[in-house]
Amino acid sequence: MLWALLGVLIVAATVVRVLLRPHRDPAARAAWIAVILALPGVGVVAYLLLGETSIGRKRLARLTRIRAALPRIDHAPGWERAGADPEIPERYRPLFRVGASVSGYEPVGGNRARLMADSDAAIDEMIADIDAATRHVHLMFYIWLPDTNGQKMVEALKRAAARGVVCRAMVDDLGSKALIRSHHWQEMKAAGILTARALRIGNPLLRVFDGRIDLRNHRKILVIDNRVTYCGSQNCADPAFLPKAKYAPWVDAVMRFEGPVVRQKQHLFARDWMENHDEDISEVLLEPAEDAGPGFVAQVVATGPSERARAMSEMFQTLVFTARRELVVTTPYFVPNSALHAALCAAANRGVDTTIILPARNDDFAVAATSRSYYQDLLSAGVKIHEYTEGLLHTKSLTLDGEVTLIGSANMDRRSFDLNYENNILLWDPEMTAAMRARQDTYLASSLPVHLDEVRAWGWHKRLWHNTVAIVGPVL
Repeated sequence: MLWALLGVLIVAATVVRVLLRPHRDPAARAAWIAVILALPGVGVVAYLLLGETSIGRKRLARLTRIRAALPRIDHAPGWERAGADPEIPERYRPLFRVGASVSGYEPVGGNRARLMADSDAAIDEMIADIDAATRHVHLMFYIWLPDTNGQKMVEALKRAAARGVVCRAMVDDLGSKALIRSHHWQEMKAAGILTARALRIGNPLLRVFDGRIDLRNHRKILVIDNRVTYCGSQNCADPAFLPKAKYAPWVDAVMRFEGPVVRQKQHLFARDWMENHDEDISEVLLEPAEDAGPGFVAQVVATGPSERARAMSEMFQTLVFTARRELVVTTPYFVPNSALHAALCAAANRGVDTTIILPARNDDFAVAATSRSYYQDLLSAGVKIHEYTEGLLHTKSLTLDGEVTLIGSANMDRRSFDLNYENNILLWDPEMTAAMRARQDTYLASSLPVHLDEVRAWGWHKRLWHNTVAIVGPVL
């Protein structure tokens, strides 16, 4: 009876924790309580492992100290001439205010960009910029594979280090485990490249007591000489993506940026680097800023479990509500929360031409099923859904009204909303948005439309599967 009483107390304490935990919507609380009461042992353990989004007290304290100590971007000499206080149309100002409220980066003018032709071209351009570097190369990838493109990047960094360029390379400890375990990682260190592993796992049995183990750094960052940066969905890997080759090719979009927004990406990299490596690189943030030339308005929007709760979801919702004529979204992983789902339906209902492009075959069966559980509501509201058939569409992009683009690493799913560290760039520029919109059209040309009649005709077993899997979403 004592053991039974102890078990009841543990279950009761866990339920109370679920009810008291901040930043949880009622659906998530209800789902967790249902799991804990239905499967007490499994439910309690699952909640301890997956129910919280804490990165650990020590890591949070370290991150807080680092952020407080880092120089502000506007403290760099010459920053007042580097695109600060740009003119933004009234209707788009709330977008950039939301972005600034998330990670503290204000919109800056005087930026220029090019959309890379494809994944291989993006890696080649990155390597060309690394080969032209004179001071430093700062790189962060969630996944860096030791394949053809991955080895090309390794060799480029070695060449840069050999000529005296300071090279700092950081990877996520889980996403890039194949590179970390390969001989390339040790060779990079031997060549003088400074390396870091973000969110180290260590002993998994002990790691769970110091923050949730599946919180990952999903960012993709490359900053060169405070002059050039890249932003998009691409990891450092071949489009064939050998770990999941049957879904290949991975189809990504990457933009190359110059201008003041580069300094924001540099600041973001410095935060991540100093959290995961005992080196203070503050001086890089105080290098004189170049005068901003002609260019567009842009802003880094960086989110993560140590940022404001639901910040990425809020950014997406604000974009959706801003659209007046057209909204086009591409994402490989579509698991919206109720607020974003409602916003997308509302956009179509008020007459916005709303299109979502998703992969026809997803490498995550649970995400694929959950995505399709939303189809009928979206299609009934007038949202157009297309499924890309020429590989796994990995591009994370949003364009609205032919003038605004969001591009980066964040998916429209709960991992990107709550669990992953993400980086995106929000920009207002008809020319760059037209380029991104044209790329989205190429995805549409290789996609099949999903019709409401066919969704309604799905058998009960398919609908049962989709809706059952979708229930798990709030739990995670």
